[in-house]
Amino acid sequence: MHCFACQSAIDSDDSWCSKCGAAVRRRADPDSERRFVTILRADVIDSTGLVAELEPEEAVSRLEPALAAMRGAVRQFGGIVSKELGDGLAAVFGAPIADDNHAPLACHAAIDLVRRVGSLGDPGLQVRVGLHSGHVVAYMVASEFSKVYEIGGAAQHLAARLEAAAEANQIYVSEACQKLADGHVRFEALGRKVLRGFNEPLPVYRVVGASDLSSWRVRRARSVSRFVDRTTERALLARAAERSSASRQTVLLIGDAGIGKSRLAHEFAQELKADGWRLIDAECSPNLQGVPFSALKRTILSIIELAARDSDSLVDIRKELPAIHQLAIDSILDIPVADHRWSELEPYARARAISDASCAIVQSLAFQQRTVLLIEDLHWIDRASDAVVAAIASLQSPNLIVFLTSRPNGMPEWIARCHAEVIAMRPLDDDSGLAMLADMLGPSAMNTDLKNRIISHTANVPLFLEEVCRGLKDSGTLRGQWGDLALVRPIDELGIPTSIQGVIAARLDRVSRQERSVLQIAAALGPRSSVMMLRNVAALPEDILQDCLGALDRAEILVRIDSELEDSIEFQHEMVRQVTYESMVEKVRENIHGRILAAFESDETWSDGPDTLCYHAMRAKDWLKAFGYGRGAAQKCLVRSAYADAVDYFGIAMSSLDKMPMTLSREADAIDLRMEARMAFIWSGQVAEWIDLGKEAERRASGIDDIGRKVAAMTVMAGGQNFYGTPTEAVALGQEVVGLAEKSGNPGWRNLAQYNLGQAYFLAGRYREAEQTLAQGRANLMGPDASAPFGTPPKYTLLLCCMMKSFTHTVMGELDTAGQLQQQAAAIAEETGRPYDRVAAAYSGGWLMLGRNEPAAAAAILEDGFVLAQKHGIRLFVPVLACHLGIAYLEQGLFDRARGMLAEAREEAKAVGYTSAVLRSSIYLALATFGLGDVQAAQNMLREARNTARQQGFSGLEAEALFGEAVVTPPTDAANKAAIIVALRAAIAIASESGALPLQHKAEAMLTEMLARGGELT
Repeated sequence: MHCFACQSAIDSDDSWCSKCGAAVRRRADPDSERRFVTILRADVIDSTGLVAELEPEEAVSRLEPALAAMRGAVRQFGGIVSKELGDGLAAVFGAPIADDNHAPLACHAAIDLVRRVGSLGDPGLQVRVGLHSGHVVAYMVASEFSKVYEIGGAAQHLAARLEAAAEANQIYVSEACQKLADGHVRFEALGRKVLRGFNEPLPVYRVVGASDLSSWRVRRARSVSRFVDRTTERALLARAAERSSASRQTVLLIGDAGIGKSRLAHEFAQELKADGWRLIDAECSPNLQGVPFSALKRTILSIIELAARDSDSLVDIRKELPAIHQLAIDSILDIPVADHRWSELEPYARARAISDASCAIVQSLAFQQRTVLLIEDLHWIDRASDAVVAAIASLQSPNLIVFLTSRPNGMPEWIARCHAEVIAMRPLDDDSGLAMLADMLGPSAMNTDLKNRIISHTANVPLFLEEVCRGLKDSGTLRGQWGDLALVRPIDELGIPTSIQGVIAARLDRVSRQERSVLQIAAALGPRSSVMMLRNVAALPEDILQDCLGALDRAEILVRIDSELEDSIEFQHEMVRQVTYESMVEKVRENIHGRILAAFESDETWSDGPDTLCYHAMRAKDWLKAFGYGRGAAQKCLVRSAYADAVDYFGIAMSSLDKMPMTLSREADAIDLRMEARMAFIWSGQVAEWIDLGKEAERRASGIDDIGRKVAAMTVMAGGQNFYGTPTEAVALGQEVVGLAEKSGNPGWRNLAQYNLGQAYFLAGRYREAEQTLAQGRANLMGPDASAPFGTPPKYTLLLCCMMKSFTHTVMGELDTAGQLQQQAAAIAEETGRPYDRVAAAYSGGWLMLGRNEPAAAAAILEDGFVLAQKHGIRLFVPVLACHLGIAYLEQGLFDRARGMLAEAREEAKAVGYTSAVLRSSIYLALATFGLGDVQAAQNMLREARNTARQQGFSGLEAEALFGEAVVTPPTDAANKAAIIVALRAAIAIASESGALPLQHKAEAMLTEMLARGGELT
């Protein structure tokens, strides 16, 4: 280990650093955890100049008052001083006990800090403050004499940079802090500022002052949904209102933060007010928990404000009180009391007078008119007010409802003594949750899947529903206006808005350390897990485990699900699981996932596949196992035709292998893994990545001088080049690879190399050479010693040879031979049943039907293949199937339908990087556009396609584009007629040289007709 001060090496048993003499700090790793907090940094400006010429004792005396003021302000608002810096301090709000109001509390503390230092009367003491909200790692550091709560992470650096940028007696905050505290605190936007250590200017805000808005008004201003449901709770409240005519009714709404207590309370209170009830409302503030009678003061002020609006009935209430009670009310309102009768009272007598006076006022109100006294957030009430509210809640006064709200951890002890009706708030049901979402997102069925995901993610907690939707809108994932929002991009994770992270974390902090440990294991296992697996991993005595599960069930964090099939547990909602998981530091996560992996491996009854094991091995950073299980999971996905998933698992396996020590065997495995992974990348249409696999494998093979693996890598690159490069490059590389494969003596890679070269010849328009090369590869694959590269069955490569050879014979007009090859391809696909093989057979079958001039039959075959390719994510075939399906529609005269399909084909080909498919789609899209009457657009598209095909060496496509130009050019004048003749003769020349007889004959027939008619075409 190292000294925290000078970083010198020290022994674990040392108490002092031998270099600098600092006490050794030992970090207790098990207590380390990630927290979402607000960090406050404050210091005295130019402290060095203030004390430079002073003696040490004088220097301390000069700065200590400011430091004491800073400490007092931080502690007043529930913060913890994590570090003192001589002329300033660092403090944290929201840890070690989570508090969802950490940002407002930190802002209020900063305001008070500046005020306190300013009130010292020393003009030389000026401070500046920086605030930022973010994730940190929090932990206890133990020295020989004390323990210190410290935080680490980038968040504290931003707070420090904001502090450094602030002007004298100013408070600068980050955007993250401003968003969390907005409404509770007033801010001024200062624009973006350059802060030292950050590459980009960041938004900075200045605290202007505290807001006088209540917490309810802040939340209500943010709300974008209507009030829904709560039928049961409203019925119970209505019954309490009916009973109040006989005697006082006290009702406590209890529930976790965000459940909708305030919304229900205010909705019901407004209903009573509309029915003739007098409403007095006040709320307890987290900022004033330490201020005696702060909640009671708010209540009395609410009554006085009501009196100002309704002077006829309330003006005499205070005057009717006994004199001592009037003095008591004055003291609560911070009105100076000079009467000796008050100053001579003992503290107990004063408290009694305050209580009696408050009760008397409330009773008088209820006597005059039915009254509802709403006091919110009792969990934040100050101790002095708590005793008075208890007395009011116990009054025996008719026509009075004392309406209270609280979180479970703040429920008053006296609530049972006053015979209150406790109404526990539950999450909304699914129908009500969907009604809220419909109000925010809109009624469109397009968002149905998203709404269901949000319901599952939030468990219908109203605040969570709103904040998740707000987060999606603020990020641009949802666009539009509230009530009419559209999803503009896919969502991988709904995430947890920062506005509710503290809410969930505060709830989790109420569980014991042992319950937290069980909860962390459950979070690592997933949203739902078996009790048996949890038992195996936790390794706790059964009675302790059951006690923990029972407590977590009662807290509605982990719900026990008993069924005949399995005894399991489930998180109440996903957000709780995510916050639990993210609160663990990396070392704790690794340990838990390692234990889970070991438990799965040792469980003989466990039957899930390698994907689960791969996940836990990755999280445990057991790279050898992550490599093995990732490879196994990828192979399993290939069997299921889940190609995109296979790509992901191969990626995990490759990255895990690369984290292991460098050896020759590791490099050999890395090359083989990339060769095996090629199929997943090919089938999912990731052409660029496919080529990169080959390049990386070739580099590694050269590094270990492995000729056989180098040939394999180059073969993979050659295959990718047919899609991503030019035919000239593809042919040159293909010829080189075939030669190397022949020399290497590996028939499997030779056969694949011959297929790749045949495909390259085809794309270059060299059809005769393509036919000969493919015939050689097919013959090898049909022999008794048929062989293909590992991970590829010989029949798969044979099917591809048959498919490609069928294309070639179709283009050359040899339809009988093409038909025989198509039959063989279809038979292989029927035998294997693999979606990829069936799609390939459908593609060649559709092409053959087009060659036979049967477009309707071609469309039927291609439509089936197109649907199958999309269903199984075989993206490589999607653009070419769409292209030929568009051609089939075009041949039937369905121009509008053809244009839509061909446009889709071209865009998909661009996305995949399939060069020849982009060109072919463009050529036939131009013909469809011509069929719809836009001659100029068709001519432009064909001219561009012809030039591109010529430049890149796609001679076959160049001939098709030339013929298309002849078709769409109107023979209206001599120049056009000459252009048509030139295009036809060029197309004939290319087709004749390449062997594309059908195209040659069509061009010759058109040219003959034109010349026979003197240039006039029908």
